[in-house]
Amino acid sequence: MSDLEERLEGYRRAAEAALDASLPPETAWPATLHRAIRYSVFAGGKRLRPLLVLASAEAVGGVADDALPLACAVEMVHTFSLIHDDLPAMDDDDLRRGKPTCHKVFGEAVAILAGDALLSRAFEVLLSLPVAANAESSRRRLAAAALLAAAVGTTGLVGGQVEDLESEGVVVDAAALERIHRAKTGALLRTCVRGGALLGGAGSEQLAALDGYAAAVGLAFQVVDDILDATEDAARLGKTAGKDHAARKATYVSVHGLEAARRMADALLAEALAALAPIAARAQTLATLARRMVERRA
Repeated sequence: MSDLEERLEGYRRAAEAALDASLPPETAWPATLHRAIRYSVFAGGKRLRPLLVLASAEAVGGVADDALPLACAVEMVHTFSLIHDDLPAMDDDDLRRGKPTCHKVFGEAVAILAGDALLSRAFEVLLSLPVAANAESSRRRLAAAALLAAAVGTTGLVGGQVEDLESEGVVVDAAALERIHRAKTGALLRTCVRGGALLGGAGSEQLAALDGYAAAVGLAFQVVDDILDATEDAARLGKTAGKDHAARKATYVSVHGLEAARRMADALLAEALAALAPIAARAQTLATLARRMVERRA
């Protein structure tokens, strides 16, 4: 295993352990809710968002462990969004990561409440300062929490989801499509990168470089998602394939065409890698994550 692979595996193990410690056990009251939460959080995700947080902290010379609360928080928010996204009132999906979705196992009401609880717990974890916290570490945590709140809200994930629902069956132009996905998908990914960098003590030049990287990878991730939905089967994706087309949703494939969407993903990858130039010596892990986001098959 290369040094880079070992670093990524170390990040992944650290995030898994921190998530496990941050969530109540299944047996704690109310047990049904906690079973639903753990079922969804530990359903086999790649932990891309925690990896981005931890890699961003180290890319600016910080300590990855200082960013673990944000790594947990963003994964909880991401899981909350997936649980709600799968509900019958939203995308109405039966599969997530190759397993029955939360509402199929625990019912719609418990799934809604599990998502709500994860969103609440994310901020509890992020804002629970250690006894020995100093003013600077407290300030950084508060800044990261503000970033995360904005990423989830009306101009971020939730707002993007609303416009995504409203786009079903109507003609959407390229500008509107980009706005939807920079909010629905890109805002949380940007928070992973910028928030991790803030917790790592980033300076203004480092933040500017990482902002450019995050903007490009956030959009590239969604473009590739749209390509995979149009080209892969459910067994590989771990969720129902072709749902976007069936729902007549605006996607990068439906608006631009498959080949143009692939060229767009490649161009965004190049943009992300170019943005890392000012911090290239420390940013190899981030560069690898960007390539994996664009080159993935599921």
